[in-house]
Amino acid sequence: MSIIINLDVVMAKRKISLNELSEKINLTLSNVSNLKTGKAKAIRLSTLDSICKVLECQPGDILEFREQQ
Repeated sequence: MSIIINLDVVMAKRKISLNELSEKINLTLSNVSNLKTGKAKAIRLSTLDSICKVLECQPGDILEFREQQ
């Protein structure tokens, strides 16, 4: 997939745990873990909005496009 999810990087910079983020955005720990590890195939805009509010970041900080070779 050409879309890379950098949620783990942003979380580390903000020093927020998976559990804490999960609680604050009202999403299951399993779903947040799937996003963090890049296993998710989709993300709702409302979820992205919540993540950006909690982490005080822009969507581009979390999502990145890389052309596959």
